[in-house]
Amino acid sequence: MSRFVDQATIYVKAGDGGAGCVSFRREKFVPKGGPDGGDGGRGGNVVLRADEGLSTLLDFRYRRVFRARRGGHGQGSNRTGRSAPDLVIPVPVGTVVKDAATGEVLADLTQHGQEAVVARGGRGGRGNAHFATPTRRAPRYAEPGEKGEERTLILELRLMADAGLVGKPNAGKSTLLARMSAARPKIADYPFTTLHPNLGVVSLGLGQSFVLADLPGLVEGAHRGVGLGDRFLRHASRTRVLAYVLDAALAEDPLQDLEVLRTELAAYDPALAERAQVVALNKVDLPDGRRRAEALQPVLARQGYHVFLTSGVTGEGVAALARKLWELVQASRAGAAAPRAVALGK
Repeated sequence: MSRFVDQATIYVKAGDGGAGCVSFRREKFVPKGGPDGGDGGRGGNVVLRADEGLSTLLDFRYRRVFRARRGGHGQGSNRTGRSAPDLVIPVPVGTVVKDAATGEVLADLTQHGQEAVVARGGRGGRGNAHFATPTRRAPRYAEPGEKGEERTLILELRLMADAGLVGKPNAGKSTLLARMSAARPKIADYPFTTLHPNLGVVSLGLGQSFVLADLPGLVEGAHRGVGLGDRFLRHASRTRVLAYVLDAALAEDPLQDLEVLRTELAAYDPALAERAQVVALNKVDLPDGRRRAEALQPVLARQGYHVFLTSGVTGEGVAALARKLWELVQASRAGAAAPRAVALGK
C-alpha cells in the first residue's frame, strides 16, 4: 500500500540553449560565399502539470532531480538546431509550488491539466551569419547558448476537500467520516491514529455530493509545528466548510478544546476563522457524552453556535450534519455568504 506523502523537495534544471555555428559557404563556382552558420535550438522547459490521477507526492521521495534536454547546436547552410522538448512532470491536483530559496509561491495547481513553467530553457545562440556586415564579411565567431534556469522547489500537497472535520486527537473524526461516506480510515482508541488526511465522498442523493476530509488531530501550538503542526493546517486551508468535532464524553473541557481549535486555525491563517462552521458534540452514545452534550448545547448557543449532537457509532445526528454541510458547501460554491451559525439538528 502506497504511503501518503504531502511534501517533497526537488531540483529542476531547464535545458541549455544550443550553440550557434561558425560556418562558411564552400560551393564550386561560388567564390567568397560568406558565413552561413545557423542558430542553436532552444533548451527544454521544466513544466509541472496537475494530474487528477495522482493523490500523493510519494514518487518524489525516490526521484528528486529533473533535467530537461539541451537544444541542438546550429549547423552550416543556415540550419537551426533542434529545440528540445519540454520536460513535463505530473503532480497531484492541489499542489502548491514554492521556491526553496525565497519561499515565493510560484504556482498553485488546483485544476486537472493546469500547467506551470517552473524553469525556462535557455535561448539558442546566434550563428555567425548574424554578424556579417559590409566591413566584416567573414565573422569567425558565434554565440554560445544561454544557460537554462535551475532552482530547488518545495512541493506541498493541499487536499481539495469541500468540508473538513477538525478536532483534537481521538475526538471521533474518523468514525464520523466512515459513517458518512465509504471511506475506511484507521480507527483506534488511542490518540493520533490519523497520521494523514483521509477523504470520503458524502452522497445525499442524485447530484448532491461533496468531498469530506478527516484531518489529523490538532493540538495547541500546531501552527508552530507542535504535533503534526502545519501538515494538518495546510490541508485545512482549502476547505470551504469546517466542522469542529468535540468529544463530549471523555474530553476534560470541550469548550476549551473548541477555543484551542479556533485559535490555532486563526494563527495559521486568519481567513480560516471566517469559514462557514458547524459544531458537532460527538460520542453522545455514551452516557456521559449525552449528558454533557445536552448541558453544553445552550452554552454554545449563547456564543452564537448551533450544535449537532452526533455519534459515529450509532449514526445519531450524522444525516443532519451531512445535510447542513452540503448546504454550506453549496452556498460557498455559489459565492454566497454562508452564515456562521447553523440550524440545530439532531
